[in-house]
Amino acid sequence: MSAALTLAQWQKQAQLQLAAVSQTADIEARLCLCHVLNVSISYLYSYPERLLSAAELAALTALLTQRLQGRPLAYLFGYWHFFDLQLEVAPSTLIPRPDTELLVEQALALPLPQQAKVLDLGTGTGAIALALAHNKPQWQLTALDYIADAVQLAERNRQRLNISNCNVLQSNWFSALGTQRFDLIVSNPPYIDPDDTHLTSLRYEPITALTAAQQGLADIAHIVQQAPQYLHSKGWLYLEHGYNQADAVRQLLQQAGFTQIESKRDYGNNWRISGGCIGS
Repeated sequence: MSAALTLAQWQKQAQLQLAAVSQTADIEARLCLCHVLNVSISYLYSYPERLLSAAELAALTALLTQRLQGRPLAYLFGYWHFFDLQLEVAPSTLIPRPDTELLVEQALALPLPQQAKVLDLGTGTGAIALALAHNKPQWQLTALDYIADAVQLAERNRQRLNISNCNVLQSNWFSALGTQRFDLIVSNPPYIDPDDTHLTSLRYEPITALTAAQQGLADIAHIVQQAPQYLHSKGWLYLEHGYNQADAVRQLLQQAGFTQIESKRDYGNNWRISGGCIGS
């Protein structure tokens, strides 16, 4: 890229290059500009003819070079947005994705007690638990993760967002809970088959947070089987899963005694979450 470019010119050139690694190259080009210039999207539309300084251009070039090598923007920025929250991210955790917001929306729509106790299993960045805690300050959230780095990251996010109704703990799924019971359990567990070819596009994210045995169903099956003993009567369980796993997950839920079982599609029209109620 030349040394004297306007915002609009840089965005156009970057978009052409990013098309090689991203299906949303236009969005990513704008995000790069917003990150380096520390401005909002609206600023780019208001001042498209503003010239980039040499320092800004150098920073954008370095960012673009790494992105073209396949590194996710979230890891390059060190943060990502989820359900109106800005979360610190790191290679020890998955990057929060828009499809997972469906799990939050479903949880918020359930007929739960006013002061519900909610458990988030495999919290990663804390995205699901913190989004629920932020939107329902009267709820009490417990967020668990097996990976110490993830627990520390989620706790940093909790503190920075000043969310007081969420506890972040290290636990191998339910192991640290004792006799606690909850009104709702949510989880975005590993669910990709280790032989899935899609993993090549996710090579920078932690493999243990992505894959599970038994065609990706091992962790889901464990959660479904164990969840009833940690749920109050008429408590709910909702899980994110792969686009082709809805039938299998509904069957697991039925076998574990859940009722009112349903699946919902994500924004790409793929079956993405399934859940049900116990003891109703």
